Amino acid sequence: MKQENYLYSGLGERFRSEWKIYAAAFLFIIVADSIGQIKVPLGPGMLILFPIFYSIIMGILSGPQVLKFFKKKEVKAASKLVIVCICPFIAKLGINAGASIETVISAGPALLLQEFGNLGTIFLSLPIALLLGLKRESIGACHSINRETNLALMQDMFGPDSAEARGSLSVYIIGGMVGTIFFGFMATVVAATGLFHPYALGMASGVGAGIMMASATASLSAMYPAMADQISALASASETISGIDGIYMAIFVGIPLCNWLYRVLEPKLGPVHDRLFKKKES
Repeated sequence: MKQENYLYSGLGERFRSEWKIYAAAFLFIIVADSIGQIKVPLGPGMLILFPIFYSIIMGILSGPQVLKFFKKKEVKAASKLVIVCICPFIAKLGINAGASIETVISAGPALLLQEFGNLGTIFLSLPIALLLGLKRESIGACHSINRETNLALMQDMFGPDSAEARGSLSVYIIGGMVGTIFFGFMATVVAATGLFHPYALGMASGVGAGIMMASATASLSAMYPAMADQISALASASETISGIDGIYMAIFVGIPLCNWLYRVLEPKLGPVHDRLFKKKES
């Protein structure tokens, strides 16, 4: 295996170089699935820990910064396998939405227009990212919610080893841990207010993050068991559509907007971070 670009001459060489990744992933799946979901009631809401949460924790602990089971070259190789693993999941979302096409059609244009709401977070998140010291990573991290389809887009546009892809992957991982817990809890808190119809909450669950959608719909289904099928169908449809129109929204609006804001704000906010960092260092 070449150290510079990690190209392989054949499948045999690839397996010899990456077998620990596959073995560890299989072990993490068995352990995480054995633990299952952990539901913790908290006030009007509910915290739900999904198996992916335990898997990510085990992956972090086995990395070069902690237990050193994996080396840096294996970490780089594993980052490129993420898109391979999430493709079947994206296909499954499309199948679920297609099976409930009548419910999807009855939802009207709301499913198509909800993606505009994600763009507003760019104006909040990108300046904060620059103040925290991120450079081009901020574009990948802030252009969208950074889930499966967006991660694939960033790797395709900028390359798997680019700063933009690293920023996207970082938010993808953190979102899988913190976002999952947050979504499940907030879904029940908002539902408890009675301000929104359960169907609207189901649609809102599909923001383009499969694991977050699962967390929110699980909480909502527990609160509205008679509407569980409809909530799940609308969430799956919303998730699929968010992935489809979210790609075009990111390509034509999100990424260009982040690039423009980066050019405008980085010369101003970058030095602010440098001054704060040097001050703390001194």
